[in-house]
Amino acid sequence: MKLWPVVTGVALSLALVACRSPTPPKGVTPIDHFDASRYLGKWYEVARLENRFERGLEQVTATYGKRQDGGITVLNRGYDPQKGVWKESEGKAYFTGKPTTAALKVSFFGPFYGGYNVIALDDDYQYALVSGPNRDYLWILSRTQGIPTQVRQNYLNIARGLGFAVDDLLWVKQSGS
Repeated sequence: MKLWPVVTGVALSLALVACRSPTPPKGVTPIDHFDASRYLGKWYEVARLENRFERGLEQVTATYGKRQDGGITVLNRGYDPQKGVWKESEGKAYFTGKPTTAALKVSFFGPFYGGYNVIALDDDYQYALVSGPNRDYLWILSRTQGIPTQVRQNYLNIARGLGFAVDDLLWVKQSGS
């Protein structure tokens, strides 16, 4: 299986949004009492607002790990069914404030950072609702390839209440789904 970097698309997209501060969108509050060590590991992308750097990708995952410098490693991976190839991009993330507040800045390209804000998370760290630096970026993540209907509806209600275009969410095809 050949892996291709997605650095160009990711870099372009993040460069465009990184010109703004990696703070959360106005009115969106990242969760407090965040435990990064519990968040580390593999997450499946259940839904997203379509964006340039993930356009057309299926079976998308994000894997987070601990960096030596206190930051977080980020490995995004997805399958492009049109080209029949896997694409991946490696990045790094750092907290923008206290490490107990789930507001981070993420970079896949040099000094350019975009916002990454966990705005909902269950107590067991199995499901997450994540926004970018503005309302054009939203993800629903799960530790498994699916998400219970009740959690899905709760996250949709939260996102809708915060002004995200939940009717435009793309439900990501995962293997076996």
